[in-house]
Amino acid sequence: MRWIDGTLVGFDTETTGVDVATDRVVTAALVRRMAGAASGSPALSTLTWLVDPGVLIPAAAAAIHGITTEHAMALGRPALLALEEIATALTAAVRRGEAVVAYNAGYDLSLLDAELRRHRLPTVPDRLGHEVRAVIDPLVLDRHLDRFRPGKRRLGDLCAHYGVRTAPLHGAEADVLATLDVLGALVRAYPALAALSLDEVHALQVEAHRTWAESFNAWRTGQGLPGPGAEPGWPSRTPVASPVPA
Repeated sequence: MRWIDGTLVGFDTETTGVDVATDRVVTAALVRRMAGAASGSPALSTLTWLVDPGVLIPAAAAAIHGITTEHAMALGRPALLALEEIATALTAAVRRGEAVVAYNAGYDLSLLDAELRRHRLPTVPDRLGHEVRAVIDPLVLDRHLDRFRPGKRRLGDLCAHYGVRTAPLHGAEADVLATLDVLGALVRAYPALAALSLDEVHALQVEAHRTWAESFNAWRTGQGLPGPGAEPGWPSRTPVASPVPA
């Protein structure tokens, strides 16, 4: 059976910002799409979390995902408990041999690692004893397979490009479902992907992301732009984060 027809586990977070080392999880979704299922099918298993991040949620972030500080404080799970549940569920999926599908996976997986370290919890790689593998990232694949296409490559842009109809985005569950559908459309557009093994797809993305990051960073240098540029490691990196005080 082709990996695209097997069980896939979509993962996404909505957060307080975009810095993987310092920002916090506000919502998360883990959607397990069983073999042969499609969006809206009963063969979907969904776990979602609303998290009280323990810090103020900036207005700019709340405007994107709709979760205010007050709402998260009133109804969210304590971050320590929610993060343990998220990591446990993600670890179980990888141990079952299920591919983790995440759009811009390097962001979500790295931020989750940083959050777990911040709360003195073992990361998912710590629990597994190895990196999270296999990870499938439609952003990395699209950027590699159609590298000269102009325009932005946000999730909504790829939905439009591949003709994927979605619910409004910027909620973790809606974004996961859209990501899974974009992946399916991408594999239909590039059927050679389905002929590879999961391990081969993962390895292809490691190299594809590194090549893109090096090219992007060289362009930034040529433009004299400040800042660290793109992280060449994928699907996650080891961010620096201070633990929660005892």
